[in-house]
Amino acid sequence: MNSALARLKVNHRGHPCWAKLTTCGAVNILGAMTTTGHSVQEPSPRALIDTQAEAARYALLRRLAPSMRHHLVVNLQPIGMIYEVMERRLRAAEPDLANVHESASKINGFARAALNACLDMVTWLAPDDSATTRVEEGVRECLSLLTTSLSFRGYALRNETGPQERLVRRSAMRNVLTATLIHATDQMTPPAELVLGSEATPDELVLSLRVGASKGEQGFSNEPAYRLLMWSDVQALAAAESVSVTRDGAGVLRIAIPWSAARSQS
Repeated sequence: MNSALARLKVNHRGHPCWAKLTTCGAVNILGAMTTTGHSVQEPSPRALIDTQAEAARYALLRRLAPSMRHHLVVNLQPIGMIYEVMERRLRAAEPDLANVHESASKINGFARAALNACLDMVTWLAPDDSATTRVEEGVRECLSLLTTSLSFRGYALRNETGPQERLVRRSAMRNVLTATLIHATDQMTPPAELVLGSEATPDELVLSLRVGASKGEQGFSNEPAYRLLMWSDVQALAAAESVSVTRDGAGVLRIAIPWSAARSQS
């Protein structure tokens, strides 16, 4: 050990501070290697939950990526078409400046909407834990993100949630509801119908999801291949958001989200 420390000092001559730190580190490492009888500390239950939730959140975002991409470009596509129309009008011998101004205003509106959509998508990656949403708005946001994808895959989605003025945490609604919808369709062969309902209790909002076979097309999917979302993924995400998820023998999935008293930031 002494010869190893001597080599460290020689190799880093002129950097006494680094050599000192390296020497201390080497002593600690060598001491740890020669120490016996000490067991490795087990991770805490909270740490295990966080690790599982992170893995589930990554899988969820991978599954949501095609829908997010569509949501981002939907406001960009009209800009090109409007520009072509505006360019033709400007080539006229006497351009109608009123129409050109109208087209420019439309481009500005779509550009602002696209910017807001991009900023909003970032909050899926780095959510604000204090942000809240009204139930109706939160449900509509999640369903609008997934409806097109689910329809392509052969699943019809019906929203029977009633209006609720109270607030819930936005990240809880986003992560757990979208994960539950994707998990339910992963476990059910299309064509199928999903019916989302809601019930308000004094302490929480209870969302119920029923899935059943239906008549229709098998559908198709252009989503990139990635793993299925399992029930354990839904449970991990729910635990991280302090949300309760259950499923009964009839195949009904329930999500209980505590009410929030915070100001809405949707």
